[in-house]
Amino acid sequence: MARRQTADKKIYPRLGIRKGDTIRVLAGKDKGKDGEVIGVNHKSCKVTVRDINIIRKATRPDPNKNPQGGIVPMPAPMDISNVMLKCPRCGKPSRTTRFADKEGKSSRKCRKCGELIDG
Repeated sequence: MARRQTADKKIYPRLGIRKGDTIRVLAGKDKGKDGEVIGVNHKSCKVTVRDINIIRKATRPDPNKNPQGGIVPMPAPMDISNVMLKCPRCGKPSRTTRFADKEGKSSRKCRKCGELIDG
């Protein structure tokens, strides 16, 4: 999955999951749960999913965000290998393939049902 890198700029691997996608967790304490991706980190190959992999973080009082402070639950990033994209048409977790249309626009395609995910 490693791609070439130039001298001045690093190129990170192209991940099949984007912000806003619905995924299913394959491994870990939340195995089998579905959720929406709220962030993708290409550098560390991690995704953050809403209401999945919740940790409890101690925060200091802040007049703008949390005036009282205390312990706040928040989702933690998890490795992208532990999640799989759910197809919006068939509803099953599946791998994706790249598909280019006549204009040359690239989009993702479900390997199980053949439905375009992006377009």
